Amino acid sequence: MGCHVVDHPLVRAKLSTLRDASTALCGFRDALHELSLLLGYEALRDLEEEITSVQTPLEICGGSRVRDAIFIMPILRAGLGMAEALSELLPDAPIGHIGMFRDEVTLEPQPYYLRVPPGIEKANVVCVDPMLATGNSAVSAIDQLKKCGAKKIRLVCVVGCPQGVARMTEAHPDVPIFTAAVDTGLNERGYILPGLGDAGDRYYGT
Repeated sequence: MGCHVVDHPLVRAKLSTLRDASTALCGFRDALHELSLLLGYEALRDLEEEITSVQTPLEICGGSRVRDAIFIMPILRAGLGMAEALSELLPDAPIGHIGMFRDEVTLEPQPYYLRVPPGIEKANVVCVDPMLATGNSAVSAIDQLKKCGAKKIRLVCVVGCPQGVARMTEAHPDVPIFTAAVDTGLNERGYILPGLGDAGDRYYGT
């Protein structure tokens, strides 16, 4: 499965806006929304299809539809901005929630909430979180989803780093990662460098 860096001029442009410390709240929200759509489009490229037919105004022609449902599972709170964008791309997709916060001393995730739509066993699950830093939160989230029965999972993030990618691929080699960039590393507080700061703080202004 591995890590897939989405290589596109629009992705790089939106990411640059997110990185810029001078980008205001509204601009940050807009850029995250637009970038999430681009990443989501690529992450769902290999969805399984069923062949069908469509009656056009003139004649019947071949068509297709996605075989299984798609569920969006954001990691709270920063993942909510990405989920909102993907819900525009996938208006029929249920949205669950994975709540966890990071212990600032140990850098380990502390789960506090999980809400999963019914039928996750057969669904295509898109787990979203802007930052793949230590990888601990992502691994915990995927652990929880698999315990609920999820089998087809994708992780979509805005920025990752080698440590987070390695942690995820070691723990869950069957889960592909889609990101706009893999940065150089982490600082002593577990933040990605050069990164874009705390995505949740910058998205919500708190």
